[in-house]
Amino acid sequence: MSIKAIRNFCIIAHIDHGKSTLADRLLEITHTLTTKQMQSQVLDDMDLERERGITIKSHPIQMEYIHTDKVQYKLNLIDTPGHVDFTYEVSRSLAACEGALLLIDASQGVEAQTVSNAYLAADADLIVIPIINKIDAPNANLESAITQTIDLLGCNEDEILQISAKEGTGVNNVLSAIIDRIPPPEIPGVKGTRALIFDSKYDQFRGVVPYVRIFDGFLEKGMTTQYFAKPGGHEITEVGILKMNKIPVKRLSAGDVGYIVTNIKNVSEVSVGDTLTVKSDPATEPLPGYQPVKPMVFSGMYPIDSQDYEDLRVSLEKLQLNDAALSFEPNTSTALGFGFRCGFLGPLHMEIVQERLEREFDMNLITTCPNVNYQVYTKNGELLQVNNPSDMPEQGDIDTINEPFIKAEIIAPAEFIGSIMKLCMSKRGIYRSTNYLSTNKVQLIFDMPLGEIIYDFFEKLKSTSKGYASFDYEITENQNGELVKLDVRIAGEIVDALSIIVHKDNAYRQGSSLCKKLKDQIHRQQFEIPIQAAIGGKIISRETVRAFRKNVTAKCYGGDITRKRKLLEKQKSGKKRMKQVGIVELPQEAFLAVLKIDND
Repeated sequence: MSIKAIRNFCIIAHIDHGKSTLADRLLEITHTLTTKQMQSQVLDDMDLERERGITIKSHPIQMEYIHTDKVQYKLNLIDTPGHVDFTYEVSRSLAACEGALLLIDASQGVEAQTVSNAYLAADADLIVIPIINKIDAPNANLESAITQTIDLLGCNEDEILQISAKEGTGVNNVLSAIIDRIPPPEIPGVKGTRALIFDSKYDQFRGVVPYVRIFDGFLEKGMTTQYFAKPGGHEITEVGILKMNKIPVKRLSAGDVGYIVTNIKNVSEVSVGDTLTVKSDPATEPLPGYQPVKPMVFSGMYPIDSQDYEDLRVSLEKLQLNDAALSFEPNTSTALGFGFRCGFLGPLHMEIVQERLEREFDMNLITTCPNVNYQVYTKNGELLQVNNPSDMPEQGDIDTINEPFIKAEIIAPAEFIGSIMKLCMSKRGIYRSTNYLSTNKVQLIFDMPLGEIIYDFFEKLKSTSKGYASFDYEITENQNGELVKLDVRIAGEIVDALSIIVHKDNAYRQGSSLCKKLKDQIHRQQFEIPIQAAIGGKIISRETVRAFRKNVTAKCYGGDITRKRKLLEKQKSGKKRMKQVGIVELPQEAFLAVLKIDND
C-alpha cells in the first residue's frame, strides 16, 4: 500500500465527551470488528476503565476503509484519555500522528481539557478537525457549542462536523474528513531506519512488546534493533499491526503503526519515547521524542508483607513500561519498613496505579499520604529538594520553603461563580481573571498551591458546581510559603508515614482534625493510647484512645475500702507496665485518614 493511502490520527477531548463511542462507530463502519466482537467502549479493555467509564490508556488500532475515490485507505487510530492526570498519554499519542479529531459535547460545550488538548495538538503541528458530538441530546445547545469552538480554534463554521456518535449520525462524514483533511505521512527524506517507541506492554511469554510508529525505512523479522537512549540490541522475531489482537505481517514500512517482538526480558532495556533503529540500516539522528515527564504528586507505597518487597519492585517496573508517567525509587520508613517513593502526575493517576498494582499484580499495599516537591533553603544557604515530609529539616534550621504553584483553569456555568471562588480562596487560591465564554459559561483563572489540590479539591469542585465544572491546570513556578511539618505521635512515637506539610495558618485545624480521625481508626488496647499532633517540639492537639477496663472490684462484696484501692492500684501499675512494652498496630485506614482531613 502506498504511503499516500495512510492516515494516522487520534481522538482528543475532555473527559466523557464521547471519544470511545466515536471509536466504536468508526470500527463498525470500517468492518474492523464483527458484530459478535462489538461491544460498548470496545477499546477500553481494562476492567478499571469500564468500571469508571473513563479511558486510562491510549489504544492504537488499525482500520481499512474504501473511500468514494475507490482507493483503500489504512487508518491508524489512537484513542486517548481525557482526564488532566493523563495528559502525558495524550502528548505521546500526538507525536505518532498527523491529525487529531477534537470532540466537543454539544450540551457541555468547550471545557477545560478541550482547551488544553487543542493547544497540545497545535504545538505538535497537527491538523485539527473539530467535531460537535451528542447533537441528539435533549439539552444540546448547538449554537453555543459552535460559537465556542470557533473562538477556540479560529476556524470557519463549515469546517465543524456535527455528529451523534451514539446513533451513528454523521460518522461517515468524519471518515471522509480524515481522508480529505489529514495529510499522509511524509515521504522519508533521511537515510536510515527510525521508529518512535510511543508505548509498550509486558507479555509474560514474549517479554517487552514495544509499540512503534515508523518514520523512516522499514522493520522486518530477523533485523537487529539498536536504540539511541539505551545500549545493546535485540533480534526482531516478529513485526505486526494492532487490530483488536496483534496480527503478524511481513514488514512495517514508513508511516505504519505497529508492534515488534524481540523477546526482551529485562524491562529496563527499553524506554518509551526512545528512537529505534536497526544495525543493517542505522540512523544518525534520533527523533525528537518526548519531554521528560515531571511527577507532581509523590506518595510512598509499601508491601503489607515485607517479604513482597522484591515482587513490588518487579511489578512497578512492568507497570512503568505501560505507564511511562510513573516514576519510583526505593525508600525506607521507620513505621512501614522497605518500600518505594513513587511519583505521579496527579491524585487520580496515583489512585489508578495503586488499583492496577493490586488487581494486575496481586499486591497488598499500604499507600502513604500524597504530597508535592518542596524547595527548602536552610539557614546555612543549602538548597534541599524535599518530596517526603520525613526528609524535612528541623524547623529551627529552615530559612524559607518554596512550594509549587499551578495556574488553575475552571470552566463552569456562571451561576456557580460565587461558590467556586469561595472554594478556591479556602485553598489559598489567588484570583487572576474571569472570562465569559458565552452568556452563561465562564472561565475562572486562579493561581493555587499544588499541595492544596491533591487531596479532595476536584471532588469538592464537582459537588460545589453540581458536577458542571471542569478543571485543568499547568505548573507555573515555585513561590515562597509559610509552611511547617506536622508530625503525628502515637503513644509518644513519631509515625513518619503520617507526617504532612501544611500551611502555618491551617496547622491547628488540620492537626486537630487528623487526631480525631485517627482516634476513630486505631483499635483500643489494654492500655491508653495518646494521639498527638506536633510542630517540632510543640504539641498543638491531642486525642486519647481509652483503654479496655476490667472491673476488678466486682468481686468485692462490701468490706474495707482499702481492699478495693489495693486492687485498683495493682491494675493501674499493670496498665503502666503494659504501656511500656505494648505495640500499637496501625490499620491501613489510619494512613487513609490523612486524605480525609476536613479543611473547611
